[in-house]
Amino acid sequence: MNRYLSRIAVVAGMAVGLSLPARAATSTWQIDPQHSSAQFAVRHLGLSTVRGAFSKLSGTMVLDDQDITKSSVEVTIDVNTVDTREPDRDKDLRSERFFDVAHFPTMTFKSKKVEQLAPGKLRVTGDLTIRGTSREVTLDVDGPTNPVKDPWGNQRLAATATTKINRQDYGVKWNAKLDNGGVVVGDDVNITLDVEMIQKPAAKSGD
Repeated sequence: MNRYLSRIAVVAGMAVGLSLPARAATSTWQIDPQHSSAQFAVRHLGLSTVRGAFSKLSGTMVLDDQDITKSSVEVTIDVNTVDTREPDRDKDLRSERFFDVAHFPTMTFKSKKVEQLAPGKLRVTGDLTIRGTSREVTLDVDGPTNPVKDPWGNQRLAATATTKINRQDYGVKWNAKLDNGGVVVGDDVNITLDVEMIQKPAAKSGD
């Protein structure tokens, strides 16, 4: 009789366990600023494309290992690090005519929705904030890659994200007219984020 009751208890325990929702396994990753950058491209005089980059990024990704659509990401870009390989132009971009870094030293992205289009292909929707103005944008993402261990014991993965915005939507409005009716700086800006993320090994007890 006792053996029979024990079996009932085991079966009941298994049933309760199976009825409980599975807990999502999540992992947290930090952007490695030394191996990440945000590039942009904009038309100049309607003729050529000027490219630049912001070299200092920070942020966090919380990756849901069981359901990637439940993941999230936040990115902060240091606008002072803008670099177009022309010091005078960079100084102008930092001024109130463009990014106004004295009042708005950073731009940010915070995800609201993650969709998986195919293995290794995501669509991430979130709020992009530039010059204190937030607009919803959608990033097309390749990745994240499978994690690899670096020589120092850290786990790393990477992703590339692209989007296009209209700078006028964010109050970056300066321009000058040309004799032919064109303008000096195009409104459409193509953005590419190349990010490498790191997860350091857990500290050992007593460290």
